[in-house]
Amino acid sequence: MSEPTNPAPERATVQVRRAPKIPAFMVVGGLIGFLVVLIITPLFPVDPLVGLPALIGYFSLYGITIGVVIGAIVGIALDRRSQKRARTLDAEREVVEPLPLEGELE
Repeated sequence: MSEPTNPAPERATVQVRRAPKIPAFMVVGGLIGFLVVLIITPLFPVDPLVGLPALIGYFSLYGITIGVVIGAIVGIALDRRSQKRARTLDAEREVVEPLPLEGELE
């Protein structure tokens, strides 16, 4: 039985950085936008024909949208910042053949 020979490892230069998850910022921004609507809407007089729940529902469309946009902008800004802090490293890629298991046919 001969040992498999591994080819020479491939070398490459790669950039390593910590990138933020932009969808997470968008979700948090939407939640914060909804909470702002919940806090601000009852502070103003409410039309009795419309009611407070309908106003909260209506204004939450704007609050959530604005919150998601602001969250995306913050996420993109942090992503740009992480690109500036990226480090360049040398990496090797090796292909490793698994050893045969006991009872396995070769």
